[in-house]
Amino acid sequence: MKKDIHPKYFAKANTVCAACGAKYDFGSTKEEIHVEICANCHPIYTGNEKVLDTAGRVEKFRARKEAGTKKSVKKAK
Repeated sequence: MKKDIHPKYFAKANTVCAACGAKYDFGSTKEEIHVEICANCHPIYTGNEKVLDTAGRVEKFRARKEAGTKKSVKKAK
């Protein structure tokens, strides 16, 4: 293994979640890490997952599928 090419390893890197403010310590090559969302506040992990379909895309797709028509796509020349 070559010497002096590997980054410095921090055994207790400070990690902070921007969404909930949770702090974690784990090994990394960066001393401080800021994440947007973590396992503590992520909807999939907390069980608060919500599926939003405000534009009605699913209903539009199902209606087109039942009618047997496709959305026309124009090709660029």
